[in-house]
Amino acid sequence: MVDVSQHELVPEHTVLEEEALEDVLEEYNIDRTDLPKIERNDPALPDEAEPGNVIKIVRDSRTTDQSIIYRLVVE
Repeated sequence: MVDVSQHELVPEHTVLEEEALEDVLEEYNIDRTDLPKIERNDPALPDEAEPGNVIKIVRDSRTTDQSIIYRLVVE
């Protein structure tokens, strides 16, 4: 079986540390539950991702070189 998370077209997904998460939430003036959701069974997620974690996704962008988005892991 192919590991989808290692495919060249799948952007980098990492679990955000709590300290970094607090900075992000404060910067955008939001709560954790305001973030867009991503399901735990998404094949691009790292193995250590658990419900309640926030995932940082770094995508290539034509206009800004890189685009960073955040997703809340749900069941």
